[in-house]
Amino acid sequence: MSSAVAFARRNQPRFLDDLKALLRIPSISTLPEHDGDCRKTAESLLADLKRIGMEHARLIDTSGHPLVYADWLHAAGKPTVLVYGHYDVQPPDPLDEWLTPPFEPTERNGNLYARGAVDDKGQVVAQVKALESLFAASHALPLNVRVLLEGDEEVGGEGIADYVASRPADLKADFALVSDSELFAPGLPTICVGLRGMIYTEIEVRGAKTDLHSGMYGGAAPNPFFALAHIIAKLKDENGRILIPGFYDDIVAPGVEQVAAWRSLPFDEEEYRKTEVGSKQLVGEPGYSVLERTWARPTLDVHGMPGGFIGAGAKTVIPAKAQAKISMRLVPNQTPAKAFALYKSFVEKIAPPAVSVDVRLIHSGDACLIPVDNPYIQAATRALHDVWGKDTVFIRSGGSIPIVGDFDRHLGLPSVLMGFGLPDDNIHAPNEKFNLKNFALGIESLIRFLEEVGR
Repeated sequence: MSSAVAFARRNQPRFLDDLKALLRIPSISTLPEHDGDCRKTAESLLADLKRIGMEHARLIDTSGHPLVYADWLHAAGKPTVLVYGHYDVQPPDPLDEWLTPPFEPTERNGNLYARGAVDDKGQVVAQVKALESLFAASHALPLNVRVLLEGDEEVGGEGIADYVASRPADLKADFALVSDSELFAPGLPTICVGLRGMIYTEIEVRGAKTDLHSGMYGGAAPNPFFALAHIIAKLKDENGRILIPGFYDDIVAPGVEQVAAWRSLPFDEEEYRKTEVGSKQLVGEPGYSVLERTWARPTLDVHGMPGGFIGAGAKTVIPAKAQAKISMRLVPNQTPAKAFALYKSFVEKIAPPAVSVDVRLIHSGDACLIPVDNPYIQAATRALHDVWGKDTVFIRSGGSIPIVGDFDRHLGLPSVLMGFGLPDDNIHAPNEKFNLKNFALGIESLIRFLEEVGR
């Protein structure tokens, strides 16, 4: 056992207390009333990085919430890692489904429950505590380290994207370490080597110039909700295939060997349906497994339809406008710009003539694939085997981490996506959790990985 790992084990109770303190700050990036909480969280992380020995620690103001930067660059001849994570969290709604308050971290059944516990504060704290343990063991780090943490990942990450694109010399490194993913199954060390991209959009449909009485104008005035329903119904067929012309043209399908490897993973589709999804049945394109549909096929989903009257009681009004928030997950070789252009053109074409429609792009990110034969991925597999005692499995994720594409495009960095969440951790949902054992083993895994790369 390395002395850094021994330090981490001795200090695990303190590490957990530090995580709980961070989780109590409601750093909800999408709500302006929590801007101060986001800055408070950034300042707390900044103070911790300074305390453990990182240098040049500072906040970097952006168009959104501040970035947290620090470095330590004294390992001559060693590689440089850019450590990335995000400190912002999703809103906790619906509050009545939480068993304990979302911003009062609670230990229960071997887990820590709180908003942000695993996405991504718990994993950011694991990164920082791994660095602290390495410093404590030898008053130095085994390689050069830059840390860059953001507060806008849950709302598109435009601030960090602009910074990375405009300041590549300030972020010079050999690879990036991203801890914002999960294990495929409990106790199974996992590295994510593929992410779907996305575009998040908003459709606004307008009918009359103002809200109208449905008794006086019903039957003559266009209803924007029916127009939206008409549009949405034409975006996908009953089997889940997207009907936008040209949408699938550029897709690169996974290879036969890769699909075979996915099918050998310990995955029970019926258990997934009952435990993780909780629906009567699963949906999706015929001919593809659940893992193929969620990792390697594009999707289109509706997230909300604000508009009209939704209060208690009745109000017989035909709304003047209605909106739908719609996103698409993209797969390798699909570009957000082309996908949005195809989608926008199709929506405008199928919109009923009695209404006007505005299609807006809110944010986007590229899909990415990471080669598994680079030396940093290989070092990660050795480190994970040391800690978990099992061979690493390589998976893709249906989710999107736009900054991974930015690191590749603007900095030329491969990323190691080494995360320690679990599929049932309820990210973005009530009762989000982080397994306490995974938090501890995650810190040890990160220590061993950085030591391995330093060798």
